[in-house]
Amino acid sequence: MPERFQPDTLRPRLRPLVAAAAEPPEVQAYRRFYGLDLAERYPHLQSRLGCFQAAGYKIVAQLWWPVQPVATLLLQHGYYDHMGLYRHVVDWALGMGFAVLACDLPGHGLSSGTRASIGDFAEYQTVLQGLFAEAAALELPQPWHLCGQSTGGAILVDYLLNDGGRPELGETILLSPLVRPRAWGWSKFSYRLLKPFVTGIERRFNANSNDANFLEFVQRDPLQPLSLPTAWVGALARWVPYIEAAPRSARSPLIVQGDADLTVDWRHNLAVLQDKFASPTVLMVPEARHHLANESAALRARYFDFLTERLKSCTESACGLRA
Repeated sequence: MPERFQPDTLRPRLRPLVAAAAEPPEVQAYRRFYGLDLAERYPHLQSRLGCFQAAGYKIVAQLWWPVQPVATLLLQHGYYDHMGLYRHVVDWALGMGFAVLACDLPGHGLSSGTRASIGDFAEYQTVLQGLFAEAAALELPQPWHLCGQSTGGAILVDYLLNDGGRPELGETILLSPLVRPRAWGWSKFSYRLLKPFVTGIERRFNANSNDANFLEFVQRDPLQPLSLPTAWVGALARWVPYIEAAPRSARSPLIVQGDADLTVDWRHNLAVLQDKFASPTVLMVPEARHHLANESAALRARYFDFLTERLKSCTESACGLRA
């Protein structure tokens, strides 16, 4: 594994994503560390790491642009994550001929904000709108497919149920989407009990994947938050009833869910999503845990085959009908 890069050295040197400025050498160190230097696999691949402003945050974003892209994938990562951990999804999308645009959420990765915290989930929607604006400014090819893991999936669910009207959109992929976390009743009770006394609790690193190398890597990832802020739990507690009361949508997302997921209450979540959306397509992956973006190679292959089949048959007109 390459030597660690220095996040505090890299952050202040980033320029606006839409400005095709020369990248500082720290960017290549970042890409090597996370395995995002994919030019050897995709000749003439263009990559860009930069930032934009949204919801009062400096949001760091990354673009991969293959030769003659046929569509775009806009990627939203999960809680505690950052876009550096999504090389398998990026690799799959590039193999499909898609441009890929991703960003670190507030308080995550290289973006600004209190680590792993948020004041309100509405801020995530503002960041998503900022990502759409960057895609438009960069003139990324349509359709724009959406993909979100866990909390990233929650952000996309919120968008589809309460807005979702962009004509550029194609398919929406939800990997282990969050509506309620597992043991949500106990979590809310603990939040109310601890809120007057602490601002956060120590994070526990769970075995949320069958990929042992990924679990080991996360332990030494310099961008991993080490606490669970009570502010984020409070924001989630306000968001859950809001989204469960949201109006139904005519859209039909693609949902991938592992049956060994111990992070979200997936049975409850699937019931909510099947009620909220018009005939969503659900792929259950036996033995898969929560972090589908970094599951074992065999389990990733199963759901990537499923997604490839669905998205290859998606023309611009068909996507508009399905989305």
